[in-house]
Amino acid sequence: QVQLEESGGGLVQAGGSVRLSCAASGRTFSSYPMGWFRRAPGKEREFVAQITSDGGSTWYAEFVKGRFTISRDNAKNTVFLQMNSLKPEDTAVYYCATSRTSGGSLLSGYWGQGTQVTVSS
Repeated sequence: QVQLEESGGGLVQAGGSVRLSCAASGRTFSSYPMGWFRRAPGKEREFVAQITSDGGSTWYAEFVKGRFTISRDNAKNTVFLQMNSLKPEDTAVYYCATSRTSGGSLLSGYWGQGTQVTVSS
């Protein structure tokens, strides 16, 4: 059974940085794309970033470009989200996700329980 466990969230001041981690287990990590989503209070879930199985390509939501970086370590079955220049509007629960098949959608795949990031002004 695929399991995803996020960590690294917390309280940070505006302008600060946080690094989220997501440890995966239950299957061959390096065969599947990974991504990060978030849900802010009172808002819909939104896409943040995605990375291919080999780490060769990445995509970002417009609102995080230049501030967030997604990466992965296939030897450690872990995906990361480095978040810099944080803003209060980045406050949300951050979820990592992976697809059920190598070419499938993250949205309909497996999800972690989420980690809270709170950015104070």
